[in-house]
Amino acid sequence: MIRALLRGLLSGSMALATAAHAAPRVKDTMAQRLLACTGCHGAQGRAASDGYYPRIAGKPAGYLFNQLLSFRDGRRQYTLMANLLAPLTDDYLREIAAHFSQLELPYPPPQAATADADVLTRGEALVTRGDAALRVPACIQCHGAGLMGVAPGVPALIGMPRDYLNAQLGAWRAGSRHAMAPDCMAEVAKKLAPGDISALSQWLAAQPVPAGAKPATALPAPPPLPCGGAPARGPESPR
Repeated sequence: MIRALLRGLLSGSMALATAAHAAPRVKDTMAQRLLACTGCHGAQGRAASDGYYPRIAGKPAGYLFNQLLSFRDGRRQYTLMANLLAPLTDDYLREIAAHFSQLELPYPPPQAATADADVLTRGEALVTRGDAALRVPACIQCHGAGLMGVAPGVPALIGMPRDYLNAQLGAWRAGSRHAMAPDCMAEVAKKLAPGDISALSQWLAAQPVPAGAKPATALPAPPPLPCGGAPARGPESPR
């Protein structure tokens, strides 16, 4: 009888100890599932401090979806992203894109420019006016006057780390990054000299993001180049 009682007490104590050390239950939400993304992209997708992994919070859902597809399907080359996304369906990628696009979070202060005035002047000119001699359109013609992108598929150009902008424009210029055809950014980047890319990234990274800024809903006129990931939509274009 005593032995049975002792066994019962021991068994109960072990059960309590096991329960105390059991993993806590967490809610099954998209935010919880996507904690893996924040290891590189920062808390809630705000961007990492190393200057290379970009902010994904608040970007247009269509743009985020296109990038997830490109990583999964091999148009963008980064093994970690490709492996993470390989087993995921298009519908699940849309859910991921929708989650991050709906996050309204403050942006960090802009990076201080390290280039001289002539370089910054060149960068501003390319962004706001383009270069007719190079047949390079102004960035604002596709990314919006506020440079915060255009829904559903065009990303912001401000609020981005300078190193990331340099890396991506350089990748398009070198042919190691691809987008859905027609690949308008590859066409533009290949016309830019390395100095122009540096000027663009220097000027863009130094621009503050206004409080509450969001992607535009449409461009005032059709974009100057056809882009596979961003259907043309001017004020009089069919929706």
